[in-house]
Amino acid sequence: MHILVCIKQVPDTKIIKIDPKTNTLDRRGVPAILNPYDTHAVEEGVRLRARYGGKVSVLSMGPPQAVAAIKKCVEIGADAGYLISDRAFAGADTLATSYALSKAIERIQKEEPIDLVICGKMAIDGDTGQVGPGIARRMGIPALTSVKNVQEINGANKEILVHRKLEDGYELLQSRVPCLLTVEKEINEVPYSPMPNMIRAARYKPVVWTVNDLEDVDRAQLGLKGSPTIVGKMFSPPKPEGGKRLEGKPEQQVRALVDILMKEKRELLIEGGTK
Repeated sequence: MHILVCIKQVPDTKIIKIDPKTNTLDRRGVPAILNPYDTHAVEEGVRLRARYGGKVSVLSMGPPQAVAAIKKCVEIGADAGYLISDRAFAGADTLATSYALSKAIERIQKEEPIDLVICGKMAIDGDTGQVGPGIARRMGIPALTSVKNVQEINGANKEILVHRKLEDGYELLQSRVPCLLTVEKEINEVPYSPMPNMIRAARYKPVVWTVNDLEDVDRAQLGLKGSPTIVGKMFSPPKPEGGKRLEGKPEQQVRALVDILMKEKRELLIEGGTK
């Protein structure tokens, strides 16, 4: 079984800031990391390979330094890595990104058929969750989103059984294979990488393709030209106000809390009656 994991190198949002003049992300001096959701996607691919055999490849689109993210995937346990890197891809939104990645997947498919595509649920620098389903749409395969557990893959019947996370529980889904999964962080725990993987990752050189290495590419669908999404403004959310502190003895605090709750209930009833 050939598993392909699509990954992204992102800025570490724990320390990133927003430029107040341009209202855009200020990436200066911010280290780049492997998208956390994609880390779990790669780990799941490695675990499925251990269960069913096969190969795990990773694919990314980005600048040359994104090679570091692919090396991290090899450290986790991936077998091979591909990077598409070209100025033609710059400024791509989710639509153009899914197009470019799907074209790279087409080339990989010619070399070795792909049975399963895995993506992280979303990238932490965009939080859209659109690229995975976009790739599935372009490939013409089912997209199973927010997967929290892969219960079984039946190679003979070409079927997969997964648990998909919902707000109030989960649902059990069966799909044909090949298909695409977007996975939650809770799907697994990523252990420390063994020393042999770390040594291999340090020496590994992924395959790097430019737009000229891909076939039948419509350049109008790439990069900024192929991106209809426009970010009008970015801003930091306002800090939440502090809660009200109730003073006095315990019984006084209870009475004050009941009064507050009753007041809020009356306001809701009044508001509901005016609609």
